[in-house]
Amino acid sequence: MSASETSRYVRLRVDLVLEVTERDRLTDAALQRIKDDEFMPEEERAHAGTAVHEDEAEALAYLVEPFQLVGEVPGVELVQASWSSEQADYDPDADAWQLDDEDEDDADGEDEDDADGDDRDADGHRL
Repeated sequence: MSASETSRYVRLRVDLVLEVTERDRLTDAALQRIKDDEFMPEEERAHAGTAVHEDEAEALAYLVEPFQLVGEVPGVELVQASWSSEQADYDPDADAWQLDDEDEDDADGEDEDDADGDDRDADGHRL
């Protein structure tokens, strides 16, 4: 692919931390989504139901749909998506959860180094 062809593709990374405040509502919604999925084979449906009952992260994974995040964005088409959900230890005061100045620049689109094509990892560190 030429540079002009590859520049059409953008990888959007989103990292969310969600607090489960009503486990039963989350589980019920995920079970309903599984029940309503007409394309899911019965054996997978049974396995999915068990997983959802045991783990809130599994329930959430059945409810989050990447297409819904970008489906209404004009001028783009979702080409590929993958996502996962896992339990997380969360401390809002921990350094890992704080935006540093570099990350804030990235979020604002004002980081001059990135504009020059500087490669960075998911944490904003130069590669």
